[in-house]
Amino acid sequence: MLRPEGLGEGERERWRALRAASTLPRNPFMEPEFTDTVGRVRARARVAVVYEGREPVGFLPHERGPLGQGQALAYGVSDAQGAVLSPGLGLNAEELMRACSLSSFAFDNLEAEQGLFARHTAAEYASYVIDVAKGYETYESVLRAQSPKFLKTTLAKERRLGRQVGDLRFVFDERDPAALRTLMAWKSAQYRRTGRRDRFAQEWITRLVNLLHETRAPECAGTLSVLYAGDRPIAAHFGLRSATVLACWFPSYDPEFSKFSPGLVLHLRMAEAAASEGIGLLDLGRGAAEYKDSLRTGELPVYEGAWTRPGAGAALYWLSREPSRRAHHFVRNRPRLAAAAARTLKSAGRLRRS
Repeated sequence: MLRPEGLGEGERERWRALRAASTLPRNPFMEPEFTDTVGRVRARARVAVVYEGREPVGFLPHERGPLGQGQALAYGVSDAQGAVLSPGLGLNAEELMRACSLSSFAFDNLEAEQGLFARHTAAEYASYVIDVAKGYETYESVLRAQSPKFLKTTLAKERRLGRQVGDLRFVFDERDPAALRTLMAWKSAQYRRTGRRDRFAQEWITRLVNLLHETRAPECAGTLSVLYAGDRPIAAHFGLRSATVLACWFPSYDPEFSKFSPGLVLHLRMAEAAASEGIGLLDLGRGAAEYKDSLRTGELPVYEGAWTRPGAGAALYWLSREPSRRAHHFVRNRPRLAAAAARTLKSAGRLRRS
């Protein structure tokens, strides 16, 4: 059991090699650099290292509470979670959790093919993706076939935005910290406007994003993309990229220009730039959204659930998380109820602003 900074370079290289050998997309949330950065802002961050003899063969990044309640690293924020294990490793969840002294282990974006925790999943969700492995032109042709009106309308709005507001300029990897602050301000306002919890009101998340913006590892680099009209930022997105995957995370835009759909324009330019960089997949993350339905070409499964063992820690897990999880699942599977809940959240957001 180690703090993230306690990992040796040999262990880090083994971790990277296991991810490189995996058949799953190389999501940057699953890289040691993301774990390192979370460790700088989360005192409870730990890494369990599994050995065969002197050879490291597995890693489980996680967080441990005072009574042994465990959760995936950056639970509620990270879009890919789980263990990094050597294929065919003879290990079960109970054995690993005992070694970690955990009474429970909760996850909400468990990566696919995590056999260690497969029987402990409670719900499956779709993480929508954009496939640009064959180039941006091929992606556009897919959009023309599946959503011709959407593509035509969005491109027309892009041209109109350039004519009416200012010449458009897109920066795929913006390094200006001021642009990141602008994005976080937009996103905070969006959370409040829609009645949702403002993630950037939590200091550790703000610190994490700022630190990741400075992270430049080959398989985990903070990437801020900005659409400018003239010198004015209109829309922006912050996410993480590996050599082959752009994990989309925090998109937002200036609501003054909402009639131009700048967020959609931004995502098309991100897809174009990612394809030119050799990135084959944009992962839009879990959760239904109209813009994802318009942009996506496919989906990957992610899972929510928890391993628990009898005792006080497990009881605390069930009392603190399970009622709200079941309520959310109940609403999500009933479209009319979900729409009513969204309207209620927006009304609550307006009341808070008034």
